[in-house]
Amino acid sequence: MKKSSLGEFEELVLLTVAAQHDQAYGVSIKESLEAYLDKKLNISAIHVALKRMVDKGFVTASFGGITQDRGGRRKKYYVITSTGKNMLDKQHEIRNGLYSQIPKISFD
Repeated sequence: MKKSSLGEFEELVLLTVAAQHDQAYGVSIKESLEAYLDKKLNISAIHVALKRMVDKGFVTASFGGITQDRGGRRKKYYVITSTGKNMLDKQHEIRNGLYSQIPKISFD
């Protein structure tokens, strides 16, 4: 079985899904990342990353209820799985390990 990986953008999306817990959906993820990164993102890029992560087992998706303010359409909510959380933990450990190897250099 092929080992799953997590790209940089996927990691940002997955972190946002985890932070929003059971309230994460495409637009909320996009708005949160745009505010945090201070740049515009394409909603399609968010949806593609979410689809890949569903396929990898990092998140699960479920539909919310039908609402009138959305014209009868339902929101698709995403929740991080234990596999996704383990992957984030691994990424965090790798990044911290590499960061700790940077020598103490003064950049004046």
